[in-house]
Amino acid sequence: MGKGKGAVEHYAAVVKPGRILFEADGVSVEIAKEALRLAAQKLPVRTRFVVRNDYDGNI
Repeated sequence: MGKGKGAVEHYAAVVKPGRILFEADGVSVEIAKEALRLAAQKLPVRTRFVVRNDYDGNI
């Protein structure tokens, strides 16, 4: 008794629907799409790739 609660095993964060998790700037759309596809594979939730309405394609 009185020895503490032990080491932290894991952390958790609440992510509500509609939250932007990642943003990419300064790279082409193709590279950003591939990078975010690879990141999405590691997440336990469904993701989608969106592009801003005012994006003109120039870097």
